[in-house]
Formats: sequence, structure tokens, C-alpha cells
Amino acid sequence: MSDVVIAPDDPRAPDVTALLVRHLELMRATTPAEFVFALDVTGLVDPAITFCSARRDGVVVAVGALKELDATHGELKSMHTAAEARGQGVGAALLGHLVGLARDRGYRRLSLETGSQAAFAPARALYAASGFAPCGPFGGYPDSPNSVFMTLALAAG
Repeated sequence: MSDVVIAPDDPRAPDVTALLVRHLELMRATTPAEFVFALDVTGLVDPAITFCSARRDGVVVAVGALKELDATHGELKSMHTAAEARGQGVGAALLGHLVGLARDRGYRRLSLETGSQAAFAPARALYAASGFAPCGPFGGYPDSPNSVFMTLALAAG
């Protein structure tokens, strides 16, 4: 992934916003509305969230965020790889970057909520391959057959 640059970014940047809109459209097309927990641009500018993008030749190809739930627990939010960049390792690189940020912050656990529908199978496979394991709801999420919850224990220090 030497041609991909992963760094903090502004979700309000026009090209980033365009990818986030595609992300939200996909979430709304595959999940009942009351179980879409993806954040829009306004939600992603929260001070508790570090938003990052992956860019290839300056073009945004993936986005993701790290939300602090408390001093020891973080949550992955808004992970999305552009359709044209899927299968190229971009999502895995961004995930690795965000896991590294969580470790650097001293989090002991990193969790996520994703969909249970078939459209989310590649995401669930990526998370499982990266060491995330199923867990119960966290952070106020309701228990639902539309959600899969996963967590990764992070080594202290």
C-alpha cells in the first residue's frame, strides 16, 4: 500500500463528503432505517472522533473513524472503501492504521457495530481476519438481528 496515504482528514471536504454520501446511501439501502448507525458529516466532526481518509494520488479511496467511548475503549465508525478500490487492501490498511491509533491512545479494547446482512459479509470477514471477535452490544446500541458487534482486545502499554 505504498501508493496510499492514510492521514487525518476533514469529513467536510467535498471529495470526502461525496464518499460519505455513498456510504450512507449503501447503509440505508441494506439496513432498516432505525438500525442505520452510520454517522453523517455532522456526526463525524465530534471532538471525540478522529476521522481519517486513505488517498491514492490525492483521490480519496477509503474513510474511517475512531471514536473514544471512554479512556480505555474505542469504537470504529464509518469504515467505507470506494467500490473501485475494494479488493486492493486499502480497507485493511486503513483498519490497521485505526487500530494503531487506538493502541497509541492506550485503549484496551476497540469495538464496532456492522450490519448482519449479506452486503456486510466482506466487512465482517475483514474484521475477523484482523482479530475482531463477536461480542454483545456496547455503547448504548440495542440488541438487534440487524447488527453484528465485534471487539478486539488491545495489549496494554
